[in-house]
Amino acid sequence: MATHVHLVSKEGVFQEMEARQHRMTADEPESNQGTDKGPAPYELLVASLAACSSATLRLYADRKGWALGTITADLSFKRDKEGNESIERTISFSEKLSEEQMERIRDIIEKTPVTKTLKRSLTISTTFK
Repeated sequence: MATHVHLVSKEGVFQEMEARQHRMTADEPESNQGTDKGPAPYELLVASLAACSSATLRLYADRKGWALGTITADLSFKRDKEGNESIERTISFSEKLSEEQMERIRDIIEKTPVTKTLKRSLTISTTFK
């Protein structure tokens, strides 16, 4: 797998990027010397994990014929005083799943591609509601 992003930065911390034909921006809040014209880099990182988590679960459930309904994901990135980084991930489905299905979902979420990449350097804890 190869991924390519092209970035142009003209001034400050506002960034304009392209991934294939998609345009994106990144910035920092004003409190961090930005102009708040886009999500901060860590917000994009966490959004990548959220998107990968949901998409992988949806693909798996669709293959199994399971109805998940609406998937909701809430994620938070944290760094403690010692510099240890972690992400807390909460996932919920509008459809009720059996305990057997939830057991398999718990296993699958730990194997999503972005989860596996990030877990090499930080802790990710997942909760299902």
